[in-house]
Amino acid sequence: MTEDVHAQDGSSPVAAAVLPLPLEFEALYLANQEAYHRYALARLGSNEAAEAAVHRASLEILRHWEALLEESNLQQQTWSILRRVVISQRLDSFRHELGVLRSDIGLYKAMSSLPPRQFDAIVLRHILEYDTKRIGWYMGVTPSTVDYHCRKGKERLELAVSSFIQTKGESK
Repeated sequence: MTEDVHAQDGSSPVAAAVLPLPLEFEALYLANQEAYHRYALARLGSNEAAEAAVHRASLEILRHWEALLEESNLQQQTWSILRRVVISQRLDSFRHELGVLRSDIGLYKAMSSLPPRQFDAIVLRHILEYDTKRIGWYMGVTPSTVDYHCRKGKERLELAVSSFIQTKGESK
């Protein structure tokens, strides 16, 4: 398998060797690509976002291919990777949207500035209302770690909002 690659200076293309994919991986991808895309499209809302998510999930599956082959249920494991990638992409998009929203108390701006794990935990728990076990599964952490990220995120939000309220109160 080769891929045409153009030199930086725009000269004629050269053939660049591409490592072949494991045959079993290609078969899994071909068998599931349409279902993966439909799932991602339903969750993310656009073809572009769905394609990006399926591509990222496929790369992650390929990166862990040898370990996945040792799992008792390869299909279940690959779907869990896809779901995690889709929820991650959805949360990233939501974070960006929050950053541009206006709030009288500065909550949206404070939320969008949380560290990634705290943001994910806060959104999954308080907006999507997922339980701790489900959040842990999506984030790949223990329930106690989920609780820790929620607690720290809530503390940061309380500080940001209270300082905003104090600043507004002082200016009156």
